[in-house]
Amino acid sequence: MTSDRPTTLAESAGPASAAPRDRPLVVLGIETSCDETAAAIVRRNADGSGEIMSNIVRSQLAEHGPYGGVVPEIAARAHVQCLGPIAREALASAGVALAEVDLIAATAGPGLIGGLLAGLTFAKALALSSAKPFIAINHLEAHALTVGLTDRLAPPYLMLLVSGGHTQTVLVEAVGRYRRIGSTIDDALGEAFDKTAKILGLGYPGGPAVERAAHAGDPARFDLPRPLMGRPEPNFSFAGLKTAVRRTVQRLAEDGGVSERSIADLCASFEAAVAETVVDRCRRAFEVAERRPSGRMLLLVVSGGVAANTRLRAALTAFAEAHGTRAIFPPIGLCTDNGAMIAWAGAERFIAGDSDDLAFEARARWPLDAAASPLLGAGKHGAKA
Repeated sequence: MTSDRPTTLAESAGPASAAPRDRPLVVLGIETSCDETAAAIVRRNADGSGEIMSNIVRSQLAEHGPYGGVVPEIAARAHVQCLGPIAREALASAGVALAEVDLIAATAGPGLIGGLLAGLTFAKALALSSAKPFIAINHLEAHALTVGLTDRLAPPYLMLLVSGGHTQTVLVEAVGRYRRIGSTIDDALGEAFDKTAKILGLGYPGGPAVERAAHAGDPARFDLPRPLMGRPEPNFSFAGLKTAVRRTVQRLAEDGGVSERSIADLCASFEAAVAETVVDRCRRAFEVAERRPSGRMLLLVVSGGVAANTRLRAALTAFAEAHGTRAIFPPIGLCTDNGAMIAWAGAERFIAGDSDDLAFEARARWPLDAAASPLLGAGKHGAKA
């Protein structure tokens, strides 16, 4: 008798196969660190090139929009509800059966612990039931290595990671070897965009909303601060900039109201301050990172959701050219959280000889450079990243 119960992923797996070293490596990547549920199939070829066979991302903007930001409990429940369907869709879209997958990779941190647990538990269960090797991926490492998939770019290079939760410069020396140059001492850049949008009533997510408003604005109207600009330590700070935006709005309100023109000009002025500040901080990071004997000019890799901002991309591109190098940006769809970058990082780590036990635990905080000293504002539990 035929059952109408849907076939599970594990039941479709068939016998496990040995992991290839002289043929393509097919990886299923799972990403649930924040408010996107994502699954992807990536193939890493024997020559080191990569191919995205499928990349499915389910956004939670509708769930979190009414709250003006991500609600961790809502995010975790949403991940649990759609992980299975999204993984099946990724396999079907790639035309791959689970039996043909060689490795399962999942984000284990840093991020919201509830979401991490949802994705990590799902991936572990899948690996166990299908007898596949498993790798726990550092979300930041996945961002750092994405250009290997998109541009076949191998380390060393300098990475600027600008996302909702992280802002830092990292010297990517090799797969698995990273040296943090600078990080934020307070807000991440993505948080500053979101808070600025909230102050101005532009909605969530803040980055695209601020950029849309800024298109019609005058970036020279408001004199906003450039935090830490010119300082010798290559760190970032955006709390003061956010506070300046709030005070400007309060002053405008007292003087007769905040018009659409003022909102546009304030967004443009905010973007200009951000671009000048980030370029200055990257300049300092290059000075620190290039104190090394190789003499090879480093490329600048820019990743994370804020890397989609047009003004910032233009400013960093011009800066890199003036510095005698290039700025490399992954495609916008791979700057934000996605499963393809997790799968690729898993492939790179696996080829390097790494794998993880299923007892590997989720980590809300997981610095890429564990030897780096925590910065001011890191908190009692240590550095966020």
